[in-house]
Amino acid sequence: MQVVIFAGGLGTRISEETSMVPKPMIRIGDKPILWHIMKIFASFGHTDFIICAGYKSYIIKEYFMNFRAYNSDFSVATNTGKTNFFSEPDEQWNVTILDTGVETQTGGRLLAAKEHLDDTFLLTYGDGVADVNLEELLEVHRREALEVTLTAVQPEGRYGALDISKNSVASFQEKPKGDGAWVNGGFLVCKKTILRHLVGPSSIFEDAVLAHCASIGELSAYKHYGFWASMDTKRDHLKLNSAWENNQAKWKSWVD
Repeated sequence: MQVVIFAGGLGTRISEETSMVPKPMIRIGDKPILWHIMKIFASFGHTDFIICAGYKSYIIKEYFMNFRAYNSDFSVATNTGKTNFFSEPDEQWNVTILDTGVETQTGGRLLAAKEHLDDTFLLTYGDGVADVNLEELLEVHRREALEVTLTAVQPEGRYGALDISKNSVASFQEKPKGDGAWVNGGFLVCKKTILRHLVGPSSIFEDAVLAHCASIGELSAYKHYGFWASMDTKRDHLKLNSAWENNQAKWKSWVD
């Protein structure tokens, strides 16, 4: 099944990095977070990707144009350019990269991919990783038979929670799971029919599709209780990078 990845935003909340590269190309370990996301999907057999790029799209294009060189050892004759590769990358993916514009909103990016989409496809954002079970997600989508199924998550709180009675602290919980509310964690399954809700580059996917589909009874949710993280800030980046470097990357669903 096709996997559409939103990868065109400005990433202003992590501008320390995005001044140089688009957010999906910020590295976790020695690979872009985009690679990590694609590895998650590939571990479930989904290797046909459509990347909706925008801001600094040429960096994403250059990375995949030279993917074999980046991920293999080789020798090159500098006078002729003849190259001999000693190995091949493990990834055998089909990657379509679309420059959907810098100012285009998420719905507009999806609309720009219209001619490339099958009747049903997976969709995610280029800044989130999780140990989500995609087979279970797809089963919920098939069972509910609605236009969209999203993965609902409960993000980890950023601060410890106190239960205070008068001046006495009855309990302390270090960084609990939010406030009990569920949020859209990405990792969606969509029917192509959702494109009828989009009108142009200014369409916002979360409003025009998700909110609208919820209002007409066409949105279902798969509750994911496991690991999920979004790389919104430099703090998030450092945390994900530390987890990877210390072999604690809970989103790593593939075998090296």
